[in-house]
Amino acid sequence: MKARVELAVARPRAEVLADFLVLVRPRISAFVLFAAFTGALLGAGPDAALPTVALAALFVGLVGASSSVFNQVVERDTDRLMPRTATRPLATGRMSVRDAVLFGAVLGLTGVAGLAFCFQPLSALLALSTLAVYVLVYTPLKRFTSLNTVVGALPGAMPPLLGFVALAGRPGPWGWLLFAIVFAWQFPHFFAIAWLYQDQYRRAGMRMLPCLPGARGLAGRQALAYSLLLLPVSLLPGVRGQAGIVYVAAALMLGLAYVASSACFARRESRATARALVVVSLFYLPLLFSAVLFDPVVSRVLRN
Repeated sequence: MKARVELAVARPRAEVLADFLVLVRPRISAFVLFAAFTGALLGAGPDAALPTVALAALFVGLVGASSSVFNQVVERDTDRLMPRTATRPLATGRMSVRDAVLFGAVLGLTGVAGLAFCFQPLSALLALSTLAVYVLVYTPLKRFTSLNTVVGALPGAMPPLLGFVALAGRPGPWGWLLFAIVFAWQFPHFFAIAWLYQDQYRRAGMRMLPCLPGARGLAGRQALAYSLLLLPVSLLPGVRGQAGIVYVAAALMLGLAYVASSACFARRESRATARALVVVSLFYLPLLFSAVLFDPVVSRVLRN
């Protein structure tokens, strides 16, 4: 133990900072910030002030980052069993559990307190609940049931709704619509990832859908079903008159691409079709949320 502490002290500062960055999972945190910013901007309406919107998104992002840190604290033992996660700081012992817990607590408390004191108490309560469900329910549930994906999709869909509530003071149509879109989007994305790494998940004792006995073809069929559900859900803002042709065209094209890639995965589960679905999924949400922000009808509502 003493040697490990001395080694940690001797490590270059850049390596230590890089490990902290790994804990917050930068790509996921970046999307949480973007999703929360979109929700906050829509929640602010005509009174939107970009610095205020950005601050709300930052606080939501800090709570999301805290979730990632605590997730790695809880899963450090199983992370060691999977090559895709075995090099994480806690899995390798490069960082102590104490330091990670302290880091996660500071992030979470700062985010929740910021939402409570600078914005709406309801958004702080929802953010705290989101953190608790992700860390205390979803993360340990992965060892017991494949339904963990459904449970995890709930906190996973919260960032735009949290941003919306922070500025609007209560949930509204756009907040719920963005929540529903992100909720449905997650299933094809995660089923494809779970299929790609099913051997690793199985070895680590994670009960992901493709790891179950007799589950051959089930991940693909479920991915297709949720992509088909996502398509009409994503078009609802246009049907309700809350978005115009720019958003509708983007939602339609992106939705059809998601359905097509899910259908290919359902028709033949393979590394190629699973990877293609993951790639399409990674483009889907950033492009769709960008369409929300640049749609003239949405912009007109925000200005007026």
